[in-house]
Amino acid sequence: SVTSSPRAAALRDLAGVCAAGVGYYPRLTAGRPRPTPDRVPAAMAEVKVKPEVPDPLEIESRIIELCHQFPHGITDQVIQNDMPHMEPQQRAMAINRLLSVGQLDLLRSNTGLLYRIKESQNAGKMKGSDNQEKLVYQIIEDAANKGIWSRDIRYKSNLPLTEINKILKNLESKKLIKAVKSVAASKKKVYMLYNLQPDRSVTGGAWYSDQDFESEFVEVLNQQCCKFLQTKAEAARDSKQNPMIQRNSSFASSHEVWKYICELGISKVELSMEDIETILNTLIYDGKVEMTIIAAKEGTVGSVDGHMKLYRAVNPIIQPTGLIRTPCGLCPVFDDCHEGGEISPSNCIYMVEWLEF
Repeated sequence: SVTSSPRAAALRDLAGVCAAGVGYYPRLTAGRPRPTPDRVPAAMAEVKVKPEVPDPLEIESRIIELCHQFPHGITDQVIQNDMPHMEPQQRAMAINRLLSVGQLDLLRSNTGLLYRIKESQNAGKMKGSDNQEKLVYQIIEDAANKGIWSRDIRYKSNLPLTEINKILKNLESKKLIKAVKSVAASKKKVYMLYNLQPDRSVTGGAWYSDQDFESEFVEVLNQQCCKFLQTKAEAARDSKQNPMIQRNSSFASSHEVWKYICELGISKVELSMEDIETILNTLIYDGKVEMTIIAAKEGTVGSVDGHMKLYRAVNPIIQPTGLIRTPCGLCPVFDDCHEGGEISPSNCIYMVEWLEF
């Protein structure tokens, strides 16, 4: 019968277990019963797995990888988030070793200390230097060719001024940095890397020599540029062509003017097209020259971004006053000119030439 079958007997046994209140039923896993959590032995529950101690070289390699992922620098928090199981002492030892061998730079920001990968060409330069010296060197390196004042170095590094002066002298003796006088302030020196060429904003460009503005040199360039454009305008008028062709042929590009000045050989320093355009701009302000911009094919000499600047001499609408036309009206040393002095009206060659004219 059904009630005497083996299946019916198994069901009666199961019903008896449930009625007895035994809350345990074996789970079959690969043919074997596996205990439920309430049946896990106490000795097994108390066993703790000891975390594996990471290798110091692996920590350093991972820090370098993080620095490559974040070129602007990483903080201690970034390293901690990436390797949460690492002890603070291990992290500090790895960072200090990377700083000592010159693979990392130590920077200071508003949020705290930053670690940044050091470029290979500068890695060996600061070998053997302490962290303060490396910090000052990095600040100067970030200033590029515009340089940085010692007061700004003090503000960014938060180091005493006496310590900064000592570090600067040490870096200068190693020929890692140099001090350059700025035209913005006669007594102000800025520091930059030794192999950098100072920016024009620091040296003043071709118009300054030893922080002194070369007014006579600028005036000579002014006259020669104006003379070149006037000659070209006269040649256009003498061609006897129609007025539109005469006007167009009287224009000259800044490259033509630059080439003319270079061939004259009146400049001891190398002038750029930007320098010549600065001189031409002064002629525009004086009302002696006008400028127009035209479209030019890519690759045309003197063109920038598909445009070219053209200049031509024009006659002033209003003649200058008589005082301005005298040598004294344009003399750059007018304030130093007096009788009995090194510069005086009696020995002024410009006045003699003007009177003879």
